[in-house]
Amino acid sequence: MAANVLWQLVLGFGAISLVSVGGGIAVLPEMHRLVVEVHGWMTAADFARRFALAQAAPGPNVLLVGLFGWHVGGIAGMLTAVLAMTLPTSLMAFGFSRLRARLAGKTWLRTAERGLVPIAVGLIAASGLILARGAASGWIPVAVTAGSTLFVWRTDYSPLWILAGGAIV
Repeated sequence: MAANVLWQLVLGFGAISLVSVGGGIAVLPEMHRLVVEVHGWMTAADFARRFALAQAAPGPNVLLVGLFGWHVGGIAGMLTAVLAMTLPTSLMAFGFSRLRARLAGKTWLRTAERGLVPIAVGLIAASGLILARGAASGWIPVAVTAGSTLFVWRTDYSPLWILAGGAIV
């Protein structure tokens, strides 16, 4: 059973890592689909709590997968999930950096890179919606989420004010 779960982590996070344009946060909806909807390893609320915990900790956002792996398979699950999420993209990034150096200045390369920007923005926006749905269990969290979004979007004040307000609520 444990080996089966580890293979599911490798296959799931390994595949997700290959499409993580924009970083780990950009593929959060796919992570949610994998651990909540497909395998049922946790609830949407548990997913949102682990995301919040990962954001509070220092380090790269992608280490969130370590919390998912820990939840599913302990230390072996954590190590498996982190390696499955980081190793394929690290190898691809290394290979692409070498290829990009040879293709520098090509028009089609600049066009492709610019085309990835809206994709990354859309993926990150989808991540926000997934997290908001998982965290919102009543009208107060929905109001706080909507108010926070409007505050950050429409004012020049520091987002730290939102964190302080959220801590009070």
